Amino acid sequence: MTKPPQSRGGGGGGALGRRGFAALLAAAVIALALLCLFYGAAFAPTLRSRRLPLQRRFEAVPADLALSSLPVCDARYSELIPCLDRGLHNQLRLRLNLSLMEHYERHCPPAHRRLNCLIPPPAGYRVPIRWPRSRDEVWKANIPHTHLASEKSDQRWMVVNGDKINFPGGGTHFHTGADKYIVHLAQMLNFPNGKLNNEGNIRNVLDVGCGVASFGAYLLPLDIIAMSLAPNDVHENQIQFALERGIPSTLGVLGTRRLPYPSHSFELAHCSRCRIDWLQRDGILLLEVDRVLRPGGYFVYSSPEAYAMDPINRNIWRKMSDLARRMCWQIASKEDQTVIWIKPLTNECYMKREPGTLPNMCDRDDDPDAAWNVPMKACVTPYSERVHKFKGSNLLPWPQRLTAPPPRLEELGISSNNFSDDNEIWHFRVIQYWKLMKSEIQKDSFRNVMDMNANLGGFAASLRKKDVWVMNVVPSTESGKLKIIYDRGLLGTIHNWCESFSTYPRTYDLVHAWLLFSEIEKQGCSVEDLLIEMDRIMRPQGYAIIRDKVAVINHIKKLLPAVRWDDWSSDVKPKKDALWSGDERVLIVRKKLWNQTL
Repeated sequence: MTKPPQSRGGGGGGALGRRGFAALLAAAVIALALLCLFYGAAFAPTLRSRRLPLQRRFEAVPADLALSSLPVCDARYSELIPCLDRGLHNQLRLRLNLSLMEHYERHCPPAHRRLNCLIPPPAGYRVPIRWPRSRDEVWKANIPHTHLASEKSDQRWMVVNGDKINFPGGGTHFHTGADKYIVHLAQMLNFPNGKLNNEGNIRNVLDVGCGVASFGAYLLPLDIIAMSLAPNDVHENQIQFALERGIPSTLGVLGTRRLPYPSHSFELAHCSRCRIDWLQRDGILLLEVDRVLRPGGYFVYSSPEAYAMDPINRNIWRKMSDLARRMCWQIASKEDQTVIWIKPLTNECYMKREPGTLPNMCDRDDDPDAAWNVPMKACVTPYSERVHKFKGSNLLPWPQRLTAPPPRLEELGISSNNFSDDNEIWHFRVIQYWKLMKSEIQKDSFRNVMDMNANLGGFAASLRKKDVWVMNVVPSTESGKLKIIYDRGLLGTIHNWCESFSTYPRTYDLVHAWLLFSEIEKQGCSVEDLLIEMDRIMRPQGYAIIRDKVAVINHIKKLLPAVRWDDWSSDVKPKKDALWSGDERVLIVRKKLWNQTL
């Protein structure tokens, strides 16, 4: 380092120069510290956060590594969803197109800004009311937001009743109740016995702009399972209420990226005053619904455009009808305030379109099942030769389709025998899991379940006789398997577990992770981050079943006190089967119910 020049005043001046330089250096250090303090607050929810001294390779875990605690986030972050945090948009100065709903899409924090503290429950939090009671009432303290009750009071979305919030079953379009509305839809389609399930042929439903998911709630008695979808918008807690009620639902938006579902996943899509501009960008949003609808699938549209006689709505209706016609949709029924379109069963209509008709057909090399961070395309997805030949998906009715080998297995190179063997293995594994938890759980302990590495959905299929629903998560590296899960009549999504999941804190009663930590470690992602993320989405007194390599399990066990998962645990060596990795243990743990004073 070059020495600063001395002053002409001799030795005293030199000392003063050195003192001045030291003062400047100290000021620079202080300024740098203040800068780090400022940005540190943006990097993580709390300045008390710290990183665990974890090893990247499980084989070299120090014997004395056992952390007793992790810092707790500030109470104002009790509902934080890291990849849907609009505060982060400002911090990162993201330039998002609000008209395209980009601000409601996933934008995850970079590695140095990830959550590294435990999300606290809100003050007064209580163990959620159990299903089926939870369909109609939840604790107000668990979701202390009542603005929707007053804003939607005339539509009977929800009603505040003392220390609870009740859900009468109303909606923006069905004030008298979702149950009556559902019967009306079945009658419009002349389905047998007035039931919308159409004798098991309608099983998977997509409800966009779902509100608090009462439509999906009242489909469940019909053995119809809906993916209730809504963004974290001005009604920001609607999905949080839905999940607290125990209704299958997730945060998402029709914006610029494809929904995280494969093509031909749903028999019916539903929009009841969902406030979506279906005509924008050459109909790209309606074309996305078309992509995920099965051959012969229905689009139920209940909105003023379908019935209002004023010039504005009439104009929208004419344009939307023309778009649907060019997509080869036909009106199956139109009555009162609802129109139902039906999608063709084959490519015949597409082949008869006039040259130059818009929207174009998608290119043959476009993969309609690619759905993780893939931009939407304003084109019509044609059917495969198999679908065209069989005039539909060729799926069995529910519940037979749950265990029957789906036709699309051949696209993955999986044999029917391997599929059946997978079913049997998971049936046995689930029996063993429940035996291990038998002394600790009740019949209604679980409602919201997540399989974090779902493979072909065998874990979820084995839970059919239990009163639960399962979010089957397929890693983005194996996204093709998700179509098998949907063809079985189950629900799921694609995700990359190096990032945070799109759900509220305290969402799931049970999470299952099979060989997930080993895979995360191979990708160079943080096991610490995944544990903290699992803690975020687990409900207090919820359970985690972690099946992984012995070294991984031993590593995680040392961290249980830090994440407060030491309320109860079981650690066993499972029996070998055809899916055995050669070195596995099963760890089952229960998360504590705690508050910030503990």
